[in-house]
Amino acid sequence: MRDPRSALAETVSRIDLLLTDGRTRDDVLDLTDLSVQSGVPTEVIAVLLDGGEAPAQDISDRIIGRIVHLRETRLRPDGTRHSYEEIASSFGASRASLSNMVNGRKKDAAARPARSGGPLASTQAGIERFFFGEPTGWLSADPETALNDALQPILKQLRTAAGDTVGADRAVALRAAAALPADKWELLQGVIDTLEKQARAELAQE
Repeated sequence: MRDPRSALAETVSRIDLLLTDGRTRDDVLDLTDLSVQSGVPTEVIAVLLDGGEAPAQDISDRIIGRIVHLRETRLRPDGTRHSYEEIASSFGASRASLSNMVNGRKKDAAARPARSGGPLASTQAGIERFFFGEPTGWLSADPETALNDALQPILKQLRTAAGDTVGADRAVALRAAAALPADKWELLQGVIDTLEKQARAELAQE
């Protein structure tokens, strides 16, 4: 599995390379909206976009925080929050069990030692199914993965705006190559020459 930080860094790099006509990240990235989509606080998003690391967090606290986040950002059509009873009953749990889990975890969080576990997987899956239609791993995803997923629609829009996706990928590759130092250019040129020889050999055999 790819390292989440590396995957995020690649996505951010692709976005940067697709920014043309003087546009900057601030023109295409809304930290508030990214926070809504990812469940990651805006201040942490800013750090991650600059290549920093997210603060260490107990997995249970992360999950509880995102449950609270979902209730505050994914509202009913009338603008009110979904009740614990409404959410819990959708996967056969009780209002009290879900409410106690969230509110009990929120109390005195700083006094508890960090743990590697979290709420039952079935509970997480049930909550995600209620809000997203299917289990997605959103509640427990590390900040880098959650932010990377939230950036994908923006990356897709930029690639589409740049033309066909193949052409956009080529443009990204060329702009990235232009920033390579001389020794890296020589290595890249060697790879290109090898590919050209292989292509010519294959054409000669047809």
